[in-house]
Order: sequence, then structure tokens, then C-alpha cells
Amino acid sequence: MKKVLLLLVTVLSFTITIAQEKEEGPKEGWTKKGNISLLFNQSAFSDWVAGGENNIAGNLGINYDFNYLKGDITWDNKILASYGLTKSKNSEFEKKTDDRFEFNSIVGKKASGYWYYSAFLNFRTQFSKGYTYGTDANGKEIRDEYTNIFSPAYLTFGPGMQWKKSDNLKFNLAPATSKLTFVDKDFTLPNDAYFGVEEGKSTRYELGFYASGYAKFKIMENVSVENILNLYSNYLEDPQNIDLDYTMNLVMSINKYLSANITFQTIYDDNAFKGFQTREVFGIGVNYGF
Repeated sequence: MKKVLLLLVTVLSFTITIAQEKEEGPKEGWTKKGNISLLFNQSAFSDWVAGGENNIAGNLGINYDFNYLKGDITWDNKILASYGLTKSKNSEFEKKTDDRFEFNSIVGKKASGYWYYSAFLNFRTQFSKGYTYGTDANGKEIRDEYTNIFSPAYLTFGPGMQWKKSDNLKFNLAPATSKLTFVDKDFTLPNDAYFGVEEGKSTRYELGFYASGYAKFKIMENVSVENILNLYSNYLEDPQNIDLDYTMNLVMSINKYLSANITFQTIYDDNAFKGFQTREVFGIGVNYGF
């Protein structure tokens, strides 16, 4: 865990160093920008002796920022949403390849230099049910519902201090952050095994330290990288177990509408899973900025 944290801090520090050399200060008023991407892939086989399975997959993603600056007041908002499905010939079910909704909002009042007194809110959940898969006694594929929309859902908020050089380079520190985890109480398990929520209850409360960082820059012409890092330590229980959520979005533009997109995300939250969760999505598809 310590090695991973050190690596992520090193990457973010390198990113900030590069971005500091190129970024200009933020401009007053509203700044709105976003990106919609649609990735699609398909594989088909016929009498292919090397083997293979027919499949089709698609992924839709939205990344939208709407930020405001007026005098010594700044207000940043970001929406991240993505959903993907895959269907293979020999599977009974369509399966999710991605399912995410996240809203971030932070308001700040200038203190000194690039520092602001801040208050932030973060909300995360998913769009549809999630399943665990297996087979029955006859070898037929079966599935069991494990998650649903708002189960789990996370609401995190608190006061803090924000350092912001531009919309593309900032971080926030919040030493008194409340975190609420919401689940369907019918899913809960003994020993708080379902996302840390007590059996028969639908909410878990935590109080801790929250740190977040954001850096976006261009590696070269038509190639941009976005880094999002969130860290959380719960004062009330096992503060040494730091929750981590890191996302890297790499966009390689081919032309105005086509691009190659790579998304990598890793999460460490021992209330959800005793280890690192990782996902990676790569594809060439329609990419529209607005």
C-alpha cells in the first residue's frame, strides 16, 4: 500500500511540475467544457481454428466541467459518467464493462496567493444493478444480484483549504470530512461485510481526512492526460487504512471526431474489497468536445 501511494504521489508531482510550466491563471466568469466519447468494438469468428468467441461491446462516457470565478470566489464542478456493456455468443447475459456516476463540487474564497478557504462535496454511485456470476450444477451460467443504483452510493463533504493555479491544476485538503455510505439494507451481511455497513442498516458514517488532486496537461500535440486522485482516512476506525481512488484518462485525438481513449482506474477501499480494484478501458471511437 505504501509503495502504491508513493508511486501515485510521484506521478502526480511530475504531472504538477509539467503543468506548472504551461498553465496560465484562470479567467473570470463561467468556463464550461466537456467531452462525450463512444467506444465500440466487435469480434466475429467462423470456423476459426485458433479459437475465438463472437462478441460485441460498447462504452459511452461523459466528462463535463462547469467552473466559475468572480473576484476572490471560485466554484468548480465536474460530472463524470460512463456506462458500458459487452455481449458474447456463449454467455447467457450482457455484462457491464463500466458503470459510474460521479459529481464533484468545490467552492472557495481566496485566502492568499493560490490558496482558498474551501468547502467541497463529492457524490458517487452507479446506474444499474451489478451481479456476481457462476454456474449451476448443470454447468449453466447463473448470476446473483450484488449491487444496485444507490447501493452503494457515497456522499463526502467538508471544509478545507484548496490550492488552485488553474482549472487544470489544483488540490484540496479537508481535515474534517464526513463520509456517508448508502446501501440497500436487504443486501447487508454479517460482520459489516457489505461495504462496511452494519447488517440490517442502510447507512454508514465516517469522519476523517480527505485529500484530492487534479492535473490535466498535454503530453504532445493531440495527446492529453487527465489525472484525478482522492485519498481518505477514517478517524473513527482503522485510520491507517487509507482509501484511494486514482483515475487516469488519456485521449489521443485522430481528428475532430475520432480518438483513441484509454482509461485506467484503481481503487483501494477495504470496506468494499480487501485489495486493489482495477479497471482499464481502451478503444477507438467517436469523441466530441463541447
